[in-house]
Amino acid sequence: MSSNSGMVFSTQCQTHGHIDDALRSYLSFTTNYKGEYLKNDYDIARCCFKLLESTLFSSHQDYVRRQIVFSLLEEDSPDTLHLIVALLLFDGREHEATFELMNAEGIFPRLVEIIYEGKDDDAGLHRMLLELLYEMSRIQRLRIQDLILIEDDFIRYLFGIIEGLSDDSNDPYHYPTIRLILNEQYMVSTHDPGPDQPPAANLTNKVIKTLSTHGFAFKTFGENIILLLNRESETSLQLLILKLLYLLFTTPSTYEYFYTNDLRVLVDVMIRNLLDLPSSASALRHTYLRVLYPLLAHTQLKNPPHYKRDELLRLMAMMTVTGGAMEVHFGAVDETTKRLVGRCIRVPWLKEHTEGADGESAVAKKLLGVEMPGGMASSLSVVEVTTQKERPGVLTGSRETEEEEVLGKARELEHEVAQITTNDGIGNH
Repeated sequence: MSSNSGMVFSTQCQTHGHIDDALRSYLSFTTNYKGEYLKNDYDIARCCFKLLESTLFSSHQDYVRRQIVFSLLEEDSPDTLHLIVALLLFDGREHEATFELMNAEGIFPRLVEIIYEGKDDDAGLHRMLLELLYEMSRIQRLRIQDLILIEDDFIRYLFGIIEGLSDDSNDPYHYPTIRLILNEQYMVSTHDPGPDQPPAANLTNKVIKTLSTHGFAFKTFGENIILLLNRESETSLQLLILKLLYLLFTTPSTYEYFYTNDLRVLVDVMIRNLLDLPSSASALRHTYLRVLYPLLAHTQLKNPPHYKRDELLRLMAMMTVTGGAMEVHFGAVDETTKRLVGRCIRVPWLKEHTEGADGESAVAKKLLGVEMPGGMASSLSVVEVTTQKERPGVLTGSRETEEEEVLGKARELEHEVAQITTNDGIGNH
């Protein structure tokens, strides 16, 4: 199979007609022998890279990419679609221009159509389609006219996939689905439109709509996004999860979407992550705090027994104290952190535990040693949450790693100083 597929690209293609013939021969040959030779994802990947690493592709990249994209719009055979989707996925991961071309050519609605209508086709194809939908959507804004075309049934279907699979979030089939980049796209289109684009005021966030009306049927999704937040080290993916949590905790119909035990696990995760974030991750810290307030104020956690109340108050105090070891640990306290912490400690079941007889905040007065700014009572802004972004692939460091790097640099500097001192001593004799 390998040598035969390579023969397809052995001749020189000088015209677009010759290139089209070579591509048709490649797709025809691989599709005809797919059942015999392409039995798993590894075989399909090898077959795809035969084309992507060929002279034909390297010499005519733009044209070949465009032809493959057009093939996705026109092809219906599941076996041929599997090769086309794999080619676009592998190429797009190396060259984002491929995903951008797909968006410009209106591929998103076509992917939605194939995923929904072909849900009973080959599981490998279906999984790869979901990965392609996710990858092309996470690196760019989708067109509003494409988002409008998404039906409620499709969103429910995506949630249903998760419910029908195992609870292991490492399952490769639903791992890309669970991150529902669509929620991000709805938020961006509504609250952070691009240049010269008005906010899409009439665009319904169908992810939140589905959980509002059918959340009782999709509890596994809620369990898994908390599990993912607990494990995730990529900043952009943490932000995706936090943005969805923010909307769930600020939408009355989804205040109690999560099981109480899952909310308690989420509190544990957020306390740990806020303690562990490096001082440089201020934007991510602010997003955690913006989610923490509605989590404590609106969900079942507002009812007794109040979970981790003392730990939360100690965390709030630690994050805003100035001077001493705590400032070394968290870095200089910025005004946004002060404001957001102040909002959290005004959650009634935290506030009643900290108010003194004079009605002032005991946390601010006795623990923090600072007077909180008066703007803390300002309403939460979904725009502030929406506009937090990070490029895919950037990892969030830990405070321990940051401290180790600082110590390592200090040791290097100490070593260099010692060498200079020694050399100077030798030179003086």
